[in-house]
Amino acid sequence: MVKTIEGSRAAPSTPSIDAAEVAKFSAMAADWWNPTGKFKPLHRFNPIRLKFIRETAEAHFAIPAGRPKPLEGLRLLDIGCGGGLACEPMARLGAAVTGVDASEANIKTALTHALEQGLGIDYRAGTAEGLIDSGEPPFDIVLNLEVVEHVADAHEFLKDSASLVRPGGLMIVATLNRTARALATAVIGAEYVLGWLPRGTHDWSKFVTPDEVRTALLAAGMQPEPAIGVSYRALSGSWALTSDTSVNFMVVAKRPAT
Repeated sequence: MVKTIEGSRAAPSTPSIDAAEVAKFSAMAADWWNPTGKFKPLHRFNPIRLKFIRETAEAHFAIPAGRPKPLEGLRLLDIGCGGGLACEPMARLGAAVTGVDASEANIKTALTHALEQGLGIDYRAGTAEGLIDSGEPPFDIVLNLEVVEHVADAHEFLKDSASLVRPGGLMIVATLNRTARALATAVIGAEYVLGWLPRGTHDWSKFVTPDEVRTALLAAGMQPEPAIGVSYRALSGSWALTSDTSVNFMVVAKRPAT
């Protein structure tokens, strides 16, 4: 049975929910764990972002490198978790993981796959606003990965997400920049030329700039660090951290301990 977050505000009035975006990803839910399917780009992108999350958490919480379960003892929230591509690796690293998604179909897929893997992940159908309304205790780590560009109100969504970070905790945002280059590569190239993603996956007008992310996080009392670029290397078919934030980028933000 899929858990639904009590107190969730009804769609489409929440900053998290764009009904058309939820329906779009619900239709693709069964394909989440197919590495050659509709989410193939995320499977290719996952290793670099997971390594970044782990190393960022180790540095922030002063965890010695090399531990098999470095996130043990930490509560982690993945907002817009989809089929669980980030939740499962985080659980294997020892975190107590909660995955939330507005699409019940996505949550069913994530829950089924986690059970098959023997992983105990707290998956819930709902929104960040629903967690707030239900009085959910804040988390040590909040992940906001490739979801900001699909919500109704990015600024309010980021503020709401940040409110779920405990004092001394951190938030990691990964999204797409609203630039001409991102339009050419992430939308026209990836969807219409190369066919990496189904056409219509992204709406370029909903992309956000690093400055917009920073503004929202500052308004929520967070301390955002400079954006870090994530670039695709065509020759190797892999992704790497770079200084180029014109397409994909990540932002780490910390909530002051006091």
